[in-house]
Amino acid sequence: MTVEQLEETTKWQLQEAKQRFSEVVRRAHDEGPQIVTRHGHDVAVILDMEEYRQLKGKQPDFKEFLLSGPDLSELDLTRDKSTEMRDLGFGSTE
Repeated sequence: MTVEQLEETTKWQLQEAKQRFSEVVRRAHDEGPQIVTRHGHDVAVILDMEEYRQLKGKQPDFKEFLLSGPDLSELDLTRDKSTEMRDLGFGSTE
């Protein structure tokens, strides 16, 4: 769903959404996301469960994200000792 489509969804004041919750849920299922406002500000979205699952399914959890990275076991992290170390002057050599 695009931002434009979300902006076209029905908005409910919180008090009205509480009183007509069954209708809000039905319309989320039939028509798409329903936005709940409090004092004129968007505070929540009621989604159909299938739409929620689609959104949730697109994002790997943190563990999956880390495991999906490149295999670093093949990376050679040994220091090249063919060159001399030089003093960078960060501390006293005495």
